[in-house]
Amino acid sequence: MTSAAFAELDAAFAEHGPDLAADPPVAVGHRVVHGGTRFREATRIDDEVLATLEELTPLAPLHNPANIVGIRAAMAHFPDIPHVAIFDTAFHRTLPPAAYTYAVPREWQERYDVRRYGFHGTSHEYVSGRVADLVGRSDIAIVVLHLGNGCSACAVLDGQSVETSMGMTPLEGLVMGTRCGDLDPAIPFHLARTTGMAAADLDRTLNKDSGLKGLTGVNDFRTVAERAEAGDAAAAAAIDVVTHRLIKYVGAYAAVMGRLDAIAFTGGIGEHSPLLRARVLGSLGVLGVVLDESANAAARGEGLLSAPQSRVAAYVVPTNEELQIARESVALVGR
Repeated sequence: MTSAAFAELDAAFAEHGPDLAADPPVAVGHRVVHGGTRFREATRIDDEVLATLEELTPLAPLHNPANIVGIRAAMAHFPDIPHVAIFDTAFHRTLPPAAYTYAVPREWQERYDVRRYGFHGTSHEYVSGRVADLVGRSDIAIVVLHLGNGCSACAVLDGQSVETSMGMTPLEGLVMGTRCGDLDPAIPFHLARTTGMAAADLDRTLNKDSGLKGLTGVNDFRTVAERAEAGDAAAAAAIDVVTHRLIKYVGAYAAVMGRLDAIAFTGGIGEHSPLLRARVLGSLGVLGVVLDESANAAARGEGLLSAPQSRVAAYVVPTNEELQIARESVALVGR
């Protein structure tokens, strides 16, 4: 499969350019979901780094193994070019201890790396930087809402992540396409006792069959919105749950930062659902948010959603993780 993928890549370069022989790549950037506490910035990949990524597999068993397969295949295909790992967790290295520490036995923290790491960092870094450009200054308090099949919120204060919704794994936080988000941790124990469900079944259900899919049977927010518009009570209730969770997080993050200057929506849902943006922003008047309904309805690509009198600027900003990965890779290799 990987050889076929790289054959397609070579064909695309041959057809569209550039000529790889005459103008070889500066670096190959790889998105890696979990860097644990060992990788806190862009890192040039070598055998030692790959071995460490293998060791981190228990922290991200659904993601890191696939990342490693891709890296090995790319390194075999481009053996003479630097390869750089860009970690989803790296942007959240600035989380203060009060934000990343769980109230569990210290042994769990020290021996098993149990703590909040946060994810979608590449997206949150790109979008928060773009919002700073739009506002015209970097000393601002932003809540970025990355909303797609996977969803996360991030509080970015003066360019640094200070709180984020995903935790040790991407399961925690907002309601997602198939992930439950925040959950009473006693629920899996209750189900194990009363139904006999095994740990693997609980893991699969909370990751693959919960969230929107668990509430409505489908994990596509567009379909859920269409069903709600047609009078489907379960779909309407699911949108209420999603909206409630988002409002709660925005309010909490504003309190954590001590102020709120901007909100940004990104990701497939954040960029393309005026309905959800309106539901969230329309409920944040207590923070001084005033929605421009016409601008929200007409938004295509990057744009301002808030009215002139709004104390908080609200934007939709298409994420560009590929560009962020490219920037960090080029910065690391020095060209």
